[in-house]
Amino acid sequence: MAIKMDRKYSLDDFINIVEALRSENGCPWDRVQTHGSLKPCMMEEAAELLASIRIYDKTGNAENMREELGDILLQVVMHAQIAKEEKLFTLEDVIHEISEKMVRRHPHVFGDMEANDHNEIRDNWEEIKKKEKEGKDWIESPLREIPRELPSLVRASKVLKKMDKLYGISTDYSINIDNMRENIEKLAKYNPGEKAEGIDEIIGDIMLQIADISRQYKVNAEQLLNDRIEDMIDKCESIEKP
Repeated sequence: MAIKMDRKYSLDDFINIVEALRSENGCPWDRVQTHGSLKPCMMEEAAELLASIRIYDKTGNAENMREELGDILLQVVMHAQIAKEEKLFTLEDVIHEISEKMVRRHPHVFGDMEANDHNEIRDNWEEIKKKEKEGKDWIESPLREIPRELPSLVRASKVLKKMDKLYGISTDYSINIDNMRENIEKLAKYNPGEKAEGIDEIIGDIMLQIADISRQYKVNAEQLLNDRIEDMIDKCESIEKP
């Protein structure tokens, strides 16, 4: 398949390019990819897009963000192409479903419902989302619906929030602090290099308590840790080597 490089490509052109890559005479690497084998690629591309947004915020240059959005689009089109070959669904089905969802979840824009503020919009969104999920047999339980593929601190915060909302199970701030003190006292009894049986459970409990305190203060623990890592790198690399 000959491709001219001297014109502006459209979405249809890009779909044809991916189809060609997956064809009998296409690229040996692209042809053998599956939904499962592409999972690490989607994780990497999502992280790279987030990095490009950070770069844009810092420099005002959107070139990298444009490139990374293209890489995410490649993942979407590639998965849709594989699904088409497997006779599961097509890219047109994907576009139709997300368009329907956006119209359905915005009755204050596409319907006659009124919403006076962001809280009402969010409440409507959550109620519509809840109805959409009724009868979906792949959802194991309300708490396991939160993907385990999320970064652990993000997942912990979402699970804790849902436990509070659905089951009324939440830990008071002062109890969290007391539990952390107790766990830190236990941690202080360990010595690096010696047998550390049980230390993983203590550290895990402390991280859960930190996630819960962050949730109560409405701060993103994952972002906070990343920011502190950045500060640490800046501090370390600003020290002149002897």
